[in-house]
Amino acid sequence: MKKFLLSFTATAFLSAASANALAQGQQFSTTELSAGMHLIKAEVAATEAQREQGLMFRETMASNAGMVFVFDAPATQCMWMKNTLLPLSVAFIDAEGKIVNIEDMQPQTLNSHCSKKAVAIRYALEMNLGWFKQKNIKPGATINNLPPLH
Repeated sequence: MKKFLLSFTATAFLSAASANALAQGQQFSTTELSAGMHLIKAEVAATEAQREQGLMFRETMASNAGMVFVFDAPATQCMWMKNTLLPLSVAFIDAEGKIVNIEDMQPQTLNSHCSKKAVAIRYALEMNLGWFKQKNIKPGATINNLPPLH
């Protein structure tokens, strides 16, 4: 029993350490987006694994940096903040690059933050909390240079 418990504990520790290492070591391609005159250096989360990982475990993010999530199909999209240490704002964006709605999200919460149900969303752009408000970027504004849709 002791040997099993020790083995189980070691396996659990290694699994947690591997997940954390993967989270911190995950490499994303980057692209430069624009919102009016504002340039954004955005990491691109285009695969399911990348979208699931998102900005988890990050402790800092540059002021004009963010992450753009590219979704496989148009739909209502929801985000949450599990294992995400930074407070973020997310803009839900349609296929033409128009912001539909913007939601503020608090770190390490499981609350769902969703796009408006009547609009098919193809992208979500996460930035530091308040970034859109500080730049006076509101629903209806356009985000340019978004990654191509598949």
